[in-house]
Amino acid sequence: MIAQAEQLLQRGSSVTSSLLPAIFTIFSQWRLTGAQQMTLLGLSNEKTLYNWKSQPEKAKLTRDLLERASYILGIYKSLQILLPDQVLADQWLATPNDNPLFNGTAPLDRILAGQVVDLAVVRDFLDTERGGW
Repeated sequence: MIAQAEQLLQRGSSVTSSLLPAIFTIFSQWRLTGAQQMTLLGLSNEKTLYNWKSQPEKAKLTRDLLERASYILGIYKSLQILLPDQVLADQWLATPNDNPLFNGTAPLDRILAGQVVDLAVVRDFLDTERGGW
């Protein structure tokens, strides 16, 4: 993963010009607010979020962004596999879950804690549910 991340970092804007639009499409399907999107991307400035949306090729590609994007894409992929109905897949994050990992809250609450590890926990949970792929 480290070698792949280094290669992506070297490619710079060619990666962000396709990566960020894909992430924003997922966020739209999940019906996330701007504040929620900022949290998941690790941003503290709303202007940066809107600049990234309008000019994704100008976004600064960092290891943190790559890691967050990887987890978001992995969560999305797992949901598409586990719940082939697009509506159900898109609603899963916002639906309260009685699994002890979520303790009756929505998985979205977990990933909005803002830490990369929270994204990793939800992705690992979904990967395990779908058989580790």
